[in-house]
Amino acid sequence: MDSAGVPAIRVRLPKKWNGEQFGRAEQMMGANHIRVLCVDGITRMGRIKGKIKKRAWIREGDFLIVAPWSFQDAKCDISYRYLPPQVAWLRRNRYIT
Repeated sequence: MDSAGVPAIRVRLPKKWNGEQFGRAEQMMGANHIRVLCVDGITRMGRIKGKIKKRAWIREGDFLIVAPWSFQDAKCDISYRYLPPQVAWLRRNRYIT
């Protein structure tokens, strides 16, 4: 807990050196694919990595960390899903709008 009595929240941020960025799940396409609207304004076809697929359910409207493919800009890998308290923290600290 911090001095205000609010529990501390750990939030993973995108690794810019790895090409990661924020995205929002727009539409479920089936077969572990999601249409994702990225921060750079491009809508990409996102692929849920196996590590995430087994741990977290992704729904439309969720905030994500995505890594666009270097050889095909219209596709990306989804590497992390934010929980609602983490999204609130990101909004409070102006990482997302």
